[in-house]
Amino acid sequence: MTSIRVSDLEGGDEDLFVHQEITVDKGQSPTRIDKFLMMKLDQVSRNRVQNAISVGSILVNGKEVKSNYKVKPQDHIALVLPRNPDDDAPLEPQYIPLNIVYEDDDVMVINKQPGLVVHPGVGNMDQTLVNALLYHFGEQGLTLFLENKQRPGIVHRIDKDTSGLMVIAKTELAMTHLAKQFFDHTIDRSYVALVWGQPEEEKGTIDAPIGRHARERKQMTVVDEMEGGKSARTHYEVLEPLYYVSLIKCQLETGRTHQIRVHMKHIGHTLFNDDRYGGDKILKGTVFTKYRQFVDNCFAILPRQALHAKSLGFTHPTTGKRMFFDSDLPEDFVALLDKWRAYKNSRTKLEDE
Repeated sequence: MTSIRVSDLEGGDEDLFVHQEITVDKGQSPTRIDKFLMMKLDQVSRNRVQNAISVGSILVNGKEVKSNYKVKPQDHIALVLPRNPDDDAPLEPQYIPLNIVYEDDDVMVINKQPGLVVHPGVGNMDQTLVNALLYHFGEQGLTLFLENKQRPGIVHRIDKDTSGLMVIAKTELAMTHLAKQFFDHTIDRSYVALVWGQPEEEKGTIDAPIGRHARERKQMTVVDEMEGGKSARTHYEVLEPLYYVSLIKCQLETGRTHQIRVHMKHIGHTLFNDDRYGGDKILKGTVFTKYRQFVDNCFAILPRQALHAKSLGFTHPTTGKRMFFDSDLPEDFVALLDKWRAYKNSRTKLEDE
C-alpha cells in the first residue's frame, strides 16, 4: 500500500499549504504521474497537479519531472500544494476598500490596513480580506476559486491588527508557485516593530520552535520540538533605541503563527501594546504618574500591537522576475514613533543639564 506522510503545518503561513511525501507501491504498474496523483489525492484536479509539476512543486526522487513521467515502484514523490480550507462555508463578495500597491494578471500586492482579518473564521465570518478579494476579482475570480474550494488567492497571512504588505495569487498556477516559494523560504519579508526595552545585541537570530500555549489556547509560545513545537527562525536588528522602547527590524525565515510576537517576548522584548502577549502594560520605565500617563497616551495613539510588514520580495510566477516592494509606516505608527522620539529627546536634555 502506498504510504503518505503529511507535514502538519498548522498555524501561520504554513497551514495554507501542505507538504506530502508518497512512496509508490512495489507492485505499481507504470502510470503517468498526473493521473497517479489524481487517484491518490483528495479533491485535486489534473490541472492542479499539472500546474504544480510545471512550477517544480512536485519532485520524484529529488528531481523535477514532466506531467508524462510514469511512476515506477518505490519512487519517492514529494509535493507542495495549496491547502484546501477545512470547511465549505459560503463566501460572499463584500466591498471593502483595498490599498492595491501592484496588480497584473497573475498577482496582486496590497498594503493591508490594521483591523482587517485575512480570511473568515470563528468570530469573523465576513468583512474579511477574502470577502474583499471576491468582490474585487468579480464573477470570473469567484468562479475560479470557489470551484476549487480555495481561499481566493491567500498564500500567507498577516495578523488582524498588523498592517503591511501581502501578495495575493490571482490564478491557480500563481497560487501553487507562491506556495512553493513560501515552503522553500525564498520569500523575502521584513517587518518593523516597536518593542519594550532594548536588546543587548544590536543584531541577532532567534531560533526557537513555536507551538500552542498549554493553558492560553489563543496564544502561541516557545515549545520544544519533542513536545510538538515547529521550527521557527527570526532575524532581528535594532534600528533605533528610544529609551524604554526600541524600533527593530525583523526578517522572517519561517512563517509560524504570531512568530515575531512570540519570539520577541521570548527574549524579553514584547511588542508595544500587544494585548495578547502582555505588551499593553508598562514593562519598562519609571513608576511615576506622569510617565504612566505618557504611556497610556501612546497606547491610545496606536491601539494595537506595533507591527508592520514593511517589505516583500518574491519571484513572479509567470515571468520569473524577482519583484520587491517596500511600504511606508502607517500614520498611527509614525505618530507613536514621533511621541517616543520627543520623550527620548526630553530625557536626554534633562540628563545633559
